[in-house]
Amino acid sequence: MSRVNFDQLLEAGVHFGHLKRKWNPAMAPYIFMERNGIHIIDLYKTVAKVDEAAEVMKNLAKQGKKVLFVATKKQAKQVVADKAASIGMPYVIERWPGGMLTNFPTIRKAVKKMATIDKMTKDGTFDNLSKREKLQITRQRAKLEKTLGSIVDLTRLPSALFVVDVMKEHIAVREANRLGIPVFGMVDTNSDPNNIDYVIPANDDATKSVEVILGAICEAMNEGLQERKAEKVDTEAAGEGEAAPRRERKAKAVKRNKKEDDEALNANVAGKFAKDEE
Repeated sequence: MSRVNFDQLLEAGVHFGHLKRKWNPAMAPYIFMERNGIHIIDLYKTVAKVDEAAEVMKNLAKQGKKVLFVATKKQAKQVVADKAASIGMPYVIERWPGGMLTNFPTIRKAVKKMATIDKMTKDGTFDNLSKREKLQITRQRAKLEKTLGSIVDLTRLPSALFVVDVMKEHIAVREANRLGIPVFGMVDTNSDPNNIDYVIPANDDATKSVEVILGAICEAMNEGLQERKAEKVDTEAAGEGEAAPRRERKAKAVKRNKKEDDEALNANVAGKFAKDEE
C-alpha cells in the first residue's frame, strides 16, 4: 500500500508545476501535461517516488543514521522544523551556512562555542563580565542559535540530505554531491533533477504540498526508529535470557567448588587428628 494517494496529493496541490516558459527540460519525464501555460506534474510518478524515498529513509532511520532536512523558503520553514524535530532529526531553515558539509569541523567549532557560552552562564563566569561584554556574548549566542541551534546534535556528517526546492538550496546540494552524500529532494518543474539521487516530483512552493510529502517521509522514518527501538529491546532481553543460565551455571560451579574445598578441608583435619592419635 502506498504512503500517499492520488486524491491526497491532488487536494494539496502537489501537481501544480511552474509556467511552461520557466520549465527545465530535464523534468520532462515527470510532467503529465500543460494547462493554461502551466505544467502539471504526473502524480502517479510522485506516488511511486515518495514510496521509494520513504523506504530508503526508513532503513536509514532503522540503522540509527542522521538525515539533515534543508528548507530555507518561508512556505516550508515551519513545516520542516516541526516534522524533523518530531523524529529527532537535524534541520536547517535559516540561511545555509557555506561549508556546512565541506567544512564541517569549522561548523562544529561554532556549535561548541555555543556550549562554552552556556557553560559560562552556568558556572558564574558570565556574571563577572562587563555589561558590554555580556551584551556582545548574548548577541553572539542568539545568532549562533538561530543558524546552528537545530544541528547541535549533529556530531558527524549526515548520512543523507532531504531538500525542499533543490534550485534554491543548490549550494547544499552541491556540497552533498561533492562528498557523495545522497540527496532526496522535492523537485519542481523549473529545477534540474540530475544531481538529485531520489527525485520526488512535486510542487515545492505550497505549504500543503510540502506538508503531505514530508509527512509521508517522516512517518516512514518514525517506523524505522520504532523498529530499531524494538530490536534493541529484543537483543537486550535475549542477552538477559542467555546471561541467566550462565549465572546459574556459575553459581552451581561456585557451590560445587566450595563443597569440594570443604570436603578437602575435612579430610585434612581428619587426617591430622588420626596422626595425632597415633
